[in-house]
Amino acid sequence: MKRSLSSLAALAAGSLLFAAGAQANEPVTVASKIDTEGSVLGQLIIQRLQQGGIETENRLQLGATNIVRQALTSGEIDLYPEYTGNGAFFFDMTDSDVWHDAERAYETVRERDAENGLVWLTPAQANNTWAMSVRGDLAREHDLETLEDLAEYLDDGGEFKFAASAEFVESELALPAFQQAYGFELSADQLLVLSGGNTAATMRAAAQQTSGVNAAMTYGTDGGLKALDLVVLEDTLGVQPVYQPAPVVRQDVLDSYPQIAELLEPLFQSLDLETLQELNGRVAVEGLDPSQVAEEYLAGLQD
Repeated sequence: MKRSLSSLAALAAGSLLFAAGAQANEPVTVASKIDTEGSVLGQLIIQRLQQGGIETENRLQLGATNIVRQALTSGEIDLYPEYTGNGAFFFDMTDSDVWHDAERAYETVRERDAENGLVWLTPAQANNTWAMSVRGDLAREHDLETLEDLAEYLDDGGEFKFAASAEFVESELALPAFQQAYGFELSADQLLVLSGGNTAATMRAAAQQTSGVNAAMTYGTDGGLKALDLVVLEDTLGVQPVYQPAPVVRQDVLDSYPQIAELLEPLFQSLDLETLQELNGRVAVEGLDPSQVAEEYLAGLQD
């Protein structure tokens, strides 16, 4: 079928405008926090965007939360993975109950940050919050899956020794909050208090059964959990705030690259708790490069 000269001219003009717009769009600057999970999530984001034809600039492991957040709000970077629970600090809402519910936490940060020109995209179905974890053999032998199960096990006189930091043991938001909510209380003999707040030390104590330890303070997506056969006990009562990782992008960048949301949604939907534990473990325990871990995971998603 023949086209009119006017339609061909319009098509050519549209192509020129598209090309000019594409040239005007600069690379998307992707950053992350300085920890293992930040590097893994950052690499997944970068490689997924590149698969979608979006040029990126790598600013991964930029710094702590306050540094990366400031870089985003100032326009120094365009996108990074953040945690919903940190909205409590961003918006001075630490006393609010919304952070204990995944859906409400996400909706709150999404709505509040929209006023800052920031967009929270689809979060991962994983919660990287303070947790109580037990050795896998103990969990399997006594069917321990939740903190309610643990409370029953302790009430029946089950053997238990928990490695944790002084902060976790003493903070009203940590162990005391768990004990009050689930109705158990650990004695001094049931605790091994380690200096500092490094979960690598507490997990190692449980794995090696140091001083009889069979449980440990952890974070929900710690990389060593799966490798050391430790099981996170589900916080069914929502004692701890929910920290779901999600990409946060500047609105003007999303306007320029609307496909970012579509590219990252299925990726983050695939990242449940066990998946993130495994990916983090491949870096933290096996010593693999985060870029390799991300590349192999994305290849598996496409199979």
